[in-house]
Amino acid sequence: MGYPRSQLMDPTVSGTYHCVSRCVRRAFLCGDDVFSGRNFDHRKQWIEDRLLFLAEVFSVSVLAYAVMSNHVHVVVHMAPEQVDRQTWTAIN
Repeated sequence: MGYPRSQLMDPTVSGTYHCVSRCVRRAFLCGDDVFSGRNFDHRKQWIEDRLLFLAEVFSVSVLAYAVMSNHVHVVVHMAPEQVDRQTWTAIN
């Protein structure tokens, strides 16, 4: 069973997190789907591009990631004190 993010982490404190997102119902994210016979390898580049774009938008450092056939692993480092400093500098 999952827990709300508010119980797992404090958004005001720096931290490194391992995040996993999985497909459900035998769906394939990438690779060869044995049930439909289709290949979904073209999605790997989409996922990588989007992940790196969102890391810039949310000021998160992506330390590592792996796109598997039915799930994605991402290791991120959050540094909220840097975001506050960057925002303050940009405003002034």
